[in-house]
Amino acid sequence: MTPQRPSRVSVRAPATSANLGPGYDALGLAVGLYNRFDVAVRDDDRVRVEVTGQGAGEVPLDGRHLVVRALREAFERAGERPPGLDLSCENGVPHARGLGSSSSAIVGGVAAAAALLGRTGPDGGPDRDWIYRIAADVEGHPDNVAPCVYGGYTVAYRDSEGWGALSLAPDPRILPVLCVPGWRLSTERARGLIPDTVPHADAAFGAGRAALMTAAVCGRPEALYPATEDRLHQPYREPAMPRTLDLVGRLRDAGLPAVVSGAGPTVLVFCTVKEGRADTDSPEIMWHIDLIRRSAGNDWDVRPLQIEPAGVRTPSPHS
Repeated sequence: MTPQRPSRVSVRAPATSANLGPGYDALGLAVGLYNRFDVAVRDDDRVRVEVTGQGAGEVPLDGRHLVVRALREAFERAGERPPGLDLSCENGVPHARGLGSSSSAIVGGVAAAAALLGRTGPDGGPDRDWIYRIAADVEGHPDNVAPCVYGGYTVAYRDSEGWGALSLAPDPRILPVLCVPGWRLSTERARGLIPDTVPHADAAFGAGRAALMTAAVCGRPEALYPATEDRLHQPYREPAMPRTLDLVGRLRDAGLPAVVSGAGPTVLVFCTVKEGRADTDSPEIMWHIDLIRRSAGNDWDVRPLQIEPAGVRTPSPHS
């Protein structure tokens, strides 16, 4: 007997930080900052969108909204015509800051479609592999999509069979701290500054550092400082965000493993403790956060955040 499909679903999709220094278009991390989307099926074919929080008053409130577009794409991939919708967005992820706001919207839309279609994964939760493949196609590159879907630390790639991703559990001694500026930077502008070719020595350097990054995040956090060195994209993007690269440089001069988050202009700092679990009650972490705040000054919103372990979720609408 085919289970009855829900007529209303709720989706929570996390913010993400991609690249993480040397892992350009490949490495990503999910963090505990969220967009929430409530979707209800209508009896007619109209689309109504409400937005609160980040992006309110700036994004389309009809079928052009990114969540709706992603949801419709997922329905079409399943061979169905999407219904009319009521979409309510409660956005906590800042736009155009290098925190994966577009990936969160795309993943949220595809996850909502999966839930409305009755698709579930082996654990009874979201069908993450199906969501990932469609969302990566819509986004065009997988580095933010993968951690948003799977959570934790992810390595994303593409081969002859399509998109792939590996989700790994980060070391609990790591706490990401974000420095979010008040200004924005479009991903398109940031990507447009990267040259088509780079010196072979820089490519080899990047490959070694990206491999070291995975080892550092997943068990050897003492190696995070050298692991976060980059020559592939951050230096080329400095003209678009000189204050971001200046802050990265000052934090690194202070011994902290700081990188540009995604396409910027947010800065991500990996803070660590020697033993136990990193949290804001730890004296080591408190010392690091104080140093970051003094270095950043008043123009940056310094946010310590836990790593989100599970990625996109589809709780009940009232949970």
